[in-house]
Amino acid sequence: MELKLKRTTESPARSDGARVLVDRLWPRGLSKEKLQLDAWLKDIAPGDTLRRWFNHEPEKWDGFRERYAKELDANREAVAQLQALLREHGTVTLVFHARDTAHNNAVALSLYMRRRMPRSTRP
Repeated sequence: MELKLKRTTESPARSDGARVLVDRLWPRGLSKEKLQLDAWLKDIAPGDTLRRWFNHEPEKWDGFRERYAKELDANREAVAQLQALLREHGTVTLVFHARDTAHNNAVALSLYMRRRMPRSTRP
């Protein structure tokens, strides 16, 4: 199983597997057709309070990851949906709209999934 990351501005590819938008808000100006998504898991995105606090400020990255991991621990249903997509498709691409490709919720989610998944299903 493989977990990939891609910005909404990057073109879809066959190698993406299942394409899953992991942002709470729909990316402004982009159509469903252009994104070619298999799912939109907005409930797996950080809550509004955490999202606003982080504000994509790199100096808050470690704190954001810790707080987001706690939110994900409490949101087992959304995490289970993503795990099911990984089992079903083998490859899942987490699609995100943030400009910062190193400090965003998709990166934090990918790190979380890699640490929390059982070894037999780890991407």
